[in-house]
Amino acid sequence: MNIETKFLGQVTIEETEIIQFQNGLPGFEDNKEFVILPLEKDSPFAILQSIKQQEIGFVIALPFVFKKDYAFDLTEEDREELQIDSSEDLITYSIVTLKEPFSSSTLNLQAPLLINHKQKIAKQLVLQDANAYPLRFQIEGGNM
Repeated sequence: MNIETKFLGQVTIEETEIIQFQNGLPGFEDNKEFVILPLEKDSPFAILQSIKQQEIGFVIALPFVFKKDYAFDLTEEDREELQIDSSEDLITYSIVTLKEPFSSSTLNLQAPLLINHKQKIAKQLVLQDANAYPLRFQIEGGNM
């Protein structure tokens, strides 16, 4: 199927690539179906794109590339909701806020995106300890 995207124009996706955010994303609760579009091979960056609304797309990144000691605990409720059988089922992303120059762009480490890539189920988790990680972790120059 073809979809229009915010950053990449029209792209072709397979229905098997669609990820369900059962509760949507905070602020975008009506958008429940997204796809992850890689930017380039081996890049920590990708696009999280709504398949229904072209204007709803986010640059995302693998946070562990930029903050090696990034860690948080999942509740049993989160594990059940995401149908996680093994830690290998889970991919964690952070939403990127793009800035000029790019080196001043930031990652939202306070609200990671958790994706069960096997079941195609996801949610944005808002970490309860607001002081554990910043909302705006600088990509370059952060505590890498």
